[in-house]
Amino acid sequence: MFSKVLSAAIDGARCVPVSVEVDASNGLPAFLMVGDLSYQVKEAQERVRTAIRNSGMTIPPKRVTVNLAPADVRKDGNHFDLPIAASLMIAFGFLEAEKFDGVMLAGELGLNGRINGVRGILPFVETAYKKGCRLCIVPKQNYREARMIGQISVLGVESLQEFLSCARKENWGLLEDTKEEPVLLPAKKEEIEDFADIQGQEYVKRAAVIAAAGMHNFLMTGPKGTGKTMIARRIPGILPEPTKEELLEVSKIYSISGLLSEEKPFLLSRPFRAPHHTISPAALAGGGKYPKAGEITLAHKGVLFLDEFPEFSHECIELLRQPLEERKILISRSGGSYLFPADFMLVAAMNHCPCGQFPDLNRCSCTFQEVKRYQNRISGPILDRIDIVAEVSGISYQELTGKRKEKSSKNFRKEVEMAVKVQGERYQEKKIRFNSQLSGKLLEEFCNVSVEGQRILEKAYKKMRLSARAYHKILKTARTIADLEQEEEIKEAHISEALCYRRVEGKDT
Repeated sequence: MFSKVLSAAIDGARCVPVSVEVDASNGLPAFLMVGDLSYQVKEAQERVRTAIRNSGMTIPPKRVTVNLAPADVRKDGNHFDLPIAASLMIAFGFLEAEKFDGVMLAGELGLNGRINGVRGILPFVETAYKKGCRLCIVPKQNYREARMIGQISVLGVESLQEFLSCARKENWGLLEDTKEEPVLLPAKKEEIEDFADIQGQEYVKRAAVIAAAGMHNFLMTGPKGTGKTMIARRIPGILPEPTKEELLEVSKIYSISGLLSEEKPFLLSRPFRAPHHTISPAALAGGGKYPKAGEITLAHKGVLFLDEFPEFSHECIELLRQPLEERKILISRSGGSYLFPADFMLVAAMNHCPCGQFPDLNRCSCTFQEVKRYQNRISGPILDRIDIVAEVSGISYQELTGKRKEKSSKNFRKEVEMAVKVQGERYQEKKIRFNSQLSGKLLEEFCNVSVEGQRILEKAYKKMRLSARAYHKILKTARTIADLEQEEEIKEAHISEALCYRRVEGKDT
């Protein structure tokens, strides 16, 4: 007796279709499972047999072999329980094999037959749709998450008995007409602090708006207590609205990482990740014997905020080089290579010295060597990849206690949205959306600099000893500044302002 049903395995940041095959034959009773399985998957045999028995069925004592193919893909997770149980019941005649053509299953079984929620349902359903399946069977807890894909029928079940009851009906696969596009309810906006709470710091606010409008990497430097972290925490409130495709892409990553829930089945805003400086390189980039997404990938299409930047380990800081440049991160292991998306906006904050008082020499207790050593923790190649560097200075007592009404995040967001609209119209036939993504010939095509602007650029390139990368960063930043002012040509003022964001404590980048 042979049977086969369809499921999928999580492989890095993607899903791979997996055939769950069962062969039941005469011989000494045994239950063998093969196919490059983790211990979590191997334990499924006890959960499945007990769940089937507690659901009112008895499996005859046979030699049972379960194969999860292809064998060269690692099978991990708890979602193979339901496919294995279904394939077993088909092999022993409890269910009809024909009804499972074009059906993909996933779910964890409790010993009482309850079907529990699993991670990775969003890419699981997308894989089923791309493979041409007509129906996905998922745990009831994951039903809302599965419905986000649309264009394929989804059935949510709570127990093995409910699953059996549905599978035995004549209209199997047509139980719920769920192929229509899912309706996304309005997001419950998390409380994001407002820029209106910050007194003064107009220069840094302006830099933050430019960074948000073009999704540029942004570094704030300055003494302690001047508002660097406050400004960074308010940046999510002025970021461009994500597209549905971006939301789906990010939600799939969070689904695989197990960060979605029944109450929050998908993301409705750009992610904002702020790991502590004690984080390990593997947790930041992703890793392990079988790599999983790290904080860099979890910040995809959103913001990765690194507070106290120099306090991160040297390995953590330097591993940012590849993802900042290529917008992806490749992790290689003996078992294969795993590619994770990493298109994020880096926002970082740092003091000038260990005590945080420099350049106030009356209060700073650090030696010149200590200050230089501290600043050198951020290497030249990393600074070269940062588009905007803004100095955050202390504010006066009058500014701190003043009653002047500051511009709110809502007002800043309007400026950002206008610039994003201009970029959207300009790049509608390209595969990019923001100025920070410009490269190669696109820079020449879309960065038309005036004669006066070219003269300043040439002078700055020689005097500041800019690298080619830094030169391109200036062009991209100037392009965004021009977009904020609704100017098609990049003028002298735009170049001059962009150049102001290229130096750190007398250190040429």
